[in-house]
Amino acid sequence: MKVLVIGGGAREHALCRSLSLDPDVTALHCAPGNAGIAEVAETHPVDALDGAAVAELAASLRADLVVIGPEAPLVAGVADALRERGFPVFGPSAEAARLEGSKAFAKDVMASANVPTARAYVCATPEEVDEALDAFGPPYVVKDDGLAAGKGVVVTSDLAAAREHALACGRVVIEEYLDGPEVSLFAITDGETVLPLTPAQDFKRALDGDEGPNTGGMGAYSPLPWAAPKLVDEVMESVLQPTVDELRRRGTPFSGLLYAGLAMTSRGVRVIEFNARFGDPETQVVLARLKTPLASVLLNAATGNLAAEPPLNWSDDAAVTVVIASHNYPGTPRTGDPIEGLAEAAEVDKAHVLHAGTRRDEDGRVVSAGGRVLSVTATGADLAAARTRAYEAVSRIRLDGSHHRTDIAEKAASA
Repeated sequence: MKVLVIGGGAREHALCRSLSLDPDVTALHCAPGNAGIAEVAETHPVDALDGAAVAELAASLRADLVVIGPEAPLVAGVADALRERGFPVFGPSAEAARLEGSKAFAKDVMASANVPTARAYVCATPEEVDEALDAFGPPYVVKDDGLAAGKGVVVTSDLAAAREHALACGRVVIEEYLDGPEVSLFAITDGETVLPLTPAQDFKRALDGDEGPNTGGMGAYSPLPWAAPKLVDEVMESVLQPTVDELRRRGTPFSGLLYAGLAMTSRGVRVIEFNARFGDPETQVVLARLKTPLASVLLNAATGNLAAEPPLNWSDDAAVTVVIASHNYPGTPRTGDPIEGLAEAAEVDKAHVLHAGTRRDEDGRVVSAGGRVLSVTATGADLAAARTRAYEAVSRIRLDGSHHRTDIAEKAASA
């Protein structure tokens, strides 16, 4: 099987790493990729948002499967352009990807499917914003209706800050605050059959102790020793299957990766948000534990044959990933700094380094090229062992001005 992966972050590096280990994959390509992905796949300088250009590349490579990693190409309709050319695509249509592209659309789908979620108002005027903020009270949850790369949500007890964010966004969803820990649960679907993956938890805030601004994610771990044993079954029954069924009923079937961001509240499981693709950095730990070869699962989802897929096989090991971010992330990050110690980090037993924002400069050195630069991932017999290995590998990497959280999976590992 010849596989083309679209994207260039750590999520795509994790996908490419898993696909490169799959004996069914005879050729692996990625567009545009990054410095790390180039070590396991042939990279191509194509604009990931240009559906025609991506389809041309797939045709020239004679790809048997195209896997779209990030949300922006999905919302832009790149999967549609590929399907029109006859390529099996792992990733939803632009219409189905509105589940992530519009928070208001997602709320409408959940209401129709009786999926438990936070009460919410969709607001487009200052008057509506004030009314909604007043109705819910603090802490205020204000979400940009459109795509914002994981940084469009503000949760604050400061009314002025909540109002400022709402007015800056234009159209927003203001909703009740959901208490309790958060869980990410991914499911692969062909629009009918739903195959859940293993749950993970990520860390959104930039600083230790869940302080600082929201980010795209600073680390993750799996499994969740504190989660109820029947959590996956419950979410399948109340969230994932009803959502897939509702989108099919509407004539816009969702085929690809459905990501449910969940709050374990005192009143039960509630959906915080849906995403239309693998989450980053949760993918890094989920795929580190997946023993089933990945390519056939994604192809069966892309071709409507997921019902024939046997149950997934998971390692008993735990996995932890720690994100190394550029100076000033999640503000305007500094880029172009050389990264040293990558080979030394990879020598840590059961650890691997996934590249996010990296490139090679004219001298061939790996340098930073984005906000989140690396995802350092490790596995171990339990979370404590995985954590020790991940942080040992992190300690061997040198990137001037970089920062990372030191408490990823700390509470879960010591519980």
